[in-house]
Amino acid sequence: MSAIEKAPPMSASEPAKALWISTVAFTLCFAVWTIFAIIGIRIKQDLGLNEAEFGLLVGTPVLTGSVVRIVLGIWTGRYGGRLVYTLTMLAAALATFLLSYAQTYTQMLIAGLGVGLAGGSFAVGVAYVSPFFPADKQGTALGIFGAGNVGAAVTKFAAPFVLIAWGWQAVAQIWAVGLALMAIVFWFTTTDDPAFRLRRERGVASKSLAEEFAPLQNVQVWRFSLYYFFAFGGFVALSLWLPRYLVGVYDFNLETAGMIAAAYSIPGSIFRAFGGVLSDKKGARSVMYAMFAVSAVATLVLSLPASAITPAIFIVVIFVLGFFMSLGKAAVYKHIPAYYPENVGAVGGIVGMMGGLGGFILPIAFGLLKDMTGLWSSCFLLLFALVAISLIWMHLSVKQLSRQGHSAPVAAT
Repeated sequence: MSAIEKAPPMSASEPAKALWISTVAFTLCFAVWTIFAIIGIRIKQDLGLNEAEFGLLVGTPVLTGSVVRIVLGIWTGRYGGRLVYTLTMLAAALATFLLSYAQTYTQMLIAGLGVGLAGGSFAVGVAYVSPFFPADKQGTALGIFGAGNVGAAVTKFAAPFVLIAWGWQAVAQIWAVGLALMAIVFWFTTTDDPAFRLRRERGVASKSLAEEFAPLQNVQVWRFSLYYFFAFGGFVALSLWLPRYLVGVYDFNLETAGMIAAAYSIPGSIFRAFGGVLSDKKGARSVMYAMFAVSAVATLVLSLPASAITPAIFIVVIFVLGFFMSLGKAAVYKHIPAYYPENVGAVGGIVGMMGGLGGFILPIAFGLLKDMTGLWSSCFLLLFALVAISLIWMHLSVKQLSRQGHSAPVAAT
């Protein structure tokens, strides 16, 4: 039974308000989290960084946002999403503002760690939003919330023009102020989630860390983590890497590269909500199969030498890849409240952490592969390998469950 079914009555508008305000907040958090995708290119030029150093720079915020997710997920269960979400946004805003004063590569890496707190907001939002909705609507709700990934496109569209007009420092300052204002709005317009209110009213003691992490002994959690490593980690990595890829391969200017990269980011974000609806209606397992199959074909095509793919073909295939990755991101998170309703914070945190680590590791790997092989398309060959491994593991697991006659929650049907 979900928390909403057990919690004290709430107004009919409360779930919708919590969902939409959380989604707007996550959109701004994601815009801040991916800020280096644009300003990093100018910083690379200013500091004379190589590809690997650039990959580390854009991936540093992703590292923090990944690792901190499991902690924030647990804190959300203990202290409530309203408080944790607000404090997370304020801390990320402060770090982003201070970034504008960094002058050396080391200082920028340190500031990037603080900027990355914005990415941790995802685990908070999942644990905060899901208790407002019954099980048969959680896929849709979390899909809508996850559509806040479109913040990456906001940065790609707007940041190049701000950068050209006033410099990359102005981008950091404006984005920081926007996030701080959102934190204030969030605090004064939302309420605590039903699960937290229920625990507080009944005086239920917080779970021990051993109880919180008990589900992590299940290999299934790590299988979900691999799926999200590709679906979300791959999305973040490409969001960060595509502007550099388009400049390097097709000689586009920064403004054009940012807008074309947004053509990937937008479907990879907005259609996550559609993926949640499909997961509720058709089953997350079916959505996962479709995502992996199409992604395998798309990444294989993009693995061809860059000279063999025209800009038009590249944009179309990236658009398709982003669309199906968005469906997969929603499908993975449909599983979590269905399989682990009492541990959404911890399990959602670890899966989100692994997905975020994909966004950190993959840009660095892309840069290293480019430096080692000289092939821009080598990044897509790596993504194809991840898709193939994930698809095979999922299929073997499904077959094993079928042979054993195990029943599964609605999420996996």
